Amino acid sequence: MKKILFLPLFRMQSGHHQVAEALMDMLKKHTSGVTLKKVDLLSYTSNSLEKMITTGYLKWIRYAPETYNLAYKNLFYVSLPKERSFKWYQHIFLKKMEQLIAEEKPDLIVCTHGFPSYLLSQLKIKGKCNIPIINVYTDFFINNVWGSKGIDFHFLPSQELKEKLIIKNQIPKHSMMVTGIPVHEEITKRARGLKNADRPKILISGGNSGLGGILNLEDELKKSTDCDYFVLCGNNKKLYDAIDTWDLAHINPLPYISSRSEMNKLYEEVDAIVTKPGGVTISEALRKRLPIFVHSMLPGQEEINLQYLKDHKLVFELNHNLSFEKQILSILKDHKKMDQWDISIESYQREIELEKPERMVEVMKLILNLRQASKPSYLTNQSKVIYS
Repeated sequence: MKKILFLPLFRMQSGHHQVAEALMDMLKKHTSGVTLKKVDLLSYTSNSLEKMITTGYLKWIRYAPETYNLAYKNLFYVSLPKERSFKWYQHIFLKKMEQLIAEEKPDLIVCTHGFPSYLLSQLKIKGKCNIPIINVYTDFFINNVWGSKGIDFHFLPSQELKEKLIIKNQIPKHSMMVTGIPVHEEITKRARGLKNADRPKILISGGNSGLGGILNLEDELKKSTDCDYFVLCGNNKKLYDAIDTWDLAHINPLPYISSRSEMNKLYEEVDAIVTKPGGVTISEALRKRLPIFVHSMLPGQEEINLQYLKDHKLVFELNHNLSFEKQILSILKDHKKMDQWDISIESYQREIELEKPERMVEVMKLILNLRQASKPSYLTNQSKVIYS
């Protein structure tokens, strides 16, 4: 029985885990005879180290977002020399990655975070790994942590990034496929349109950690007269309890929802979503053709995502100096603006080459049959099957 190893990062639920789980569930449904396993390299290295880094990261973005944003862009997003300096911690993690591969003996590795991808790329360059590797990107851009040399295949969010990788990294076209950011199969497509025209239902999502400035809307939400709100609080019990004490019929706090089927039902019930520009939530909303309003964002990745989304007219950014509810209603009921948004959504979805879950599974199965990373001709020969 062949084995596929999925590598997100950190134990906390994030887009990296959601994408890994979406692909794992696709494989369970559409194939057999394959063992699937998901491992966080940080926890594998040291539980206490993972906990320390996670706690530090959450505190940093909460209490000093400006410095985090500056550090992220300078370290992970700006152009860097081709050769990275070799840090002591990389040596430790490279050894741990070698150890993990030796223990698990996977036939295919799927990276949904850049750091495992970078480490595996280094091992490929050094001739210490011959296992096929897929990069699955979970944002609308690619930071420079991701590995590229030695990576066998790329699931990309857009044609724009595909062209960049061809030009900048000389990655052959047959090694890439535009899939969008993969979302769970249970998030189904739907037609756009106000289901509750007289009193729209709005979903407010602050991410799995309940971050994103939701409480900044407290006064406006309490005074709302024209909309009903569902507020996803994630794992933030303090936020959930605070909203629950308001005891208002038009505002419903919701805890973390792990079931994608339940999320799909919730998406079906609402008319729009207010969220942060995280890759997975945005991709789910795009699939559901839900108008997307961005009220706040986390520093670093989400700020860069937002710029892409605004450039392609896929989201509406709310002005903090104007009425929150009036802005939403003015856009939802403006047929011209909604028609323009529809055109942007159609353009985005037309770029996706590989959307159906069974086709993504087919590509993974094809790559699973590679026995050596030096055989791109296999995928070249199969291009008609993959692209059809």
